[in-house]
Amino acid sequence: MRKILTACLLALLFTACSGGANYKAKATDLVMLSPPKMAATADANDDEASAVRPVLDTSKKLIKTGEINFETSDIKSTRKKILHSLASLGGYLAEENETNHRGDDQNTLVLTLRIPSKNFDLLLDSISSQAEKIDSKDITIKDVTAQYIDVTTALYNKKLLESRYQDLLKKADKISDVLQIENKLTDIRTAIDSTQGQLNYLNRQIAYSTLTVTFYTRKLAEDSGYGMGYKLLSAISDGWALLQGMFFGLIGIWPVILGLMLLFVLFKRWRNRRKARKI
Repeated sequence: MRKILTACLLALLFTACSGGANYKAKATDLVMLSPPKMAATADANDDEASAVRPVLDTSKKLIKTGEINFETSDIKSTRKKILHSLASLGGYLAEENETNHRGDDQNTLVLTLRIPSKNFDLLLDSISSQAEKIDSKDITIKDVTAQYIDVTTALYNKKLLESRYQDLLKKADKISDVLQIENKLTDIRTAIDSTQGQLNYLNRQIAYSTLTVTFYTRKLAEDSGYGMGYKLLSAISDGWALLQGMFFGLIGIWPVILGLMLLFVLFKRWRNRRKARKI
């Protein structure tokens, strides 16, 4: 009898152990997962969290932008000097636009410069020293430290959540469970890509400052050394343009001119006939 009871107990224990060993993740496990929060100190037993936990950089994160507007006597020479200073400080030209204003004889050049943040002030001082007359200067500094920490923390939480769902996916044995977990992983990875993009953009804005330089030159004719000659040629050109305008304007009203000529001929004939009758 004792042998029979012992055999039954061993059978029950074996069944319980095998059932626990064959446990697989179910779809109901999904509701137990929620975005984790960053702990103040690392948990010695949480190897998964320590593997992806970032080291937060809490130093000041500043985005610096500036604009400077000034007049110069030689626009080409000024552009060359600015680009030389920019290259020597590790920056690059992001955009360039040139505008010619014929009405007021003004030529304007706008340069958008990207410069390492540590060299921003050096470049600004260099450009200011080259300007003959500064019309305006505007510098803006934006503190994004809190935003940077928030984005970094959000990225960590989403990656940790992704890791936990990946563990569930390894344990899932039903197609329905696998599909639910993979759908959730797709959403999480999309969110990770978006957050990573925000972080990359912040890093670029912090690492490189933007300086917009607008400079112009006036009285291009006098500055080029052809003041009187240029004015004389301009007067002749304007007179010729006026003559052409009058000529083509008369052609445009040829029906009126033809009508007037016809009236003149008829009037002349009428006057000659009247004189003939009087004689």
